[in-house]
Amino acid sequence: MTTPTLNELLHEYDRAIGWTDSLWTDLSADQVVWRPHEESSAIGWHLGHQAAVAHFMLRNLTAAEPSPDPELDGLMDSATLEVDRGVLPNVGRIGDYRSAVRERVHHTIGRIDGGDVGAPAQLRVIAHTLLVAVVNHEYQHSKWIGEVRNEAHGLDVPPAPTGALLTEIDGYTIVG
Repeated sequence: MTTPTLNELLHEYDRAIGWTDSLWTDLSADQVVWRPHEESSAIGWHLGHQAAVAHFMLRNLTAAEPSPDPELDGLMDSATLEVDRGVLPNVGRIGDYRSAVRERVHHTIGRIDGGDVGAPAQLRVIAHTLLVAVVNHEYQHSKWIGEVRNEAHGLDVPPAPTGALLTEIDGYTIVG
């Protein structure tokens, strides 16, 4: 198999986000913030965490850009203990955060792919690794979201995407 292009990986990123969206956008606000106990994370936290990790990686590895919502960065960081995460913001704010991060990923990777950065060849390698990690992380947390959707809320889970770049390991969809 040939190494996927950045554009192909951006497509996988969009597909992973689309699958995540299919798991939560039809849920009620109460279902998105529901936690079985204080040592557990809500679906909403996982949604914000997926975006936060993508933002942190993009910021720290390629672009050094500001957060679209700095207040959410700490809340959605897995280094923040579950009991210290407090009350989640409303679903709209979480969705806006996810959308803003997605837009920044596309913009920054597009600049890198177009060579509109210093050290473009080196940054293409970094961007490739970053996108594989971000896609795999999206799928990792989407699996948990799907399990809660099904087991706690009794709702069906749509099949995970399949494709030439995707495989499954230990029940998780990943870019292989």
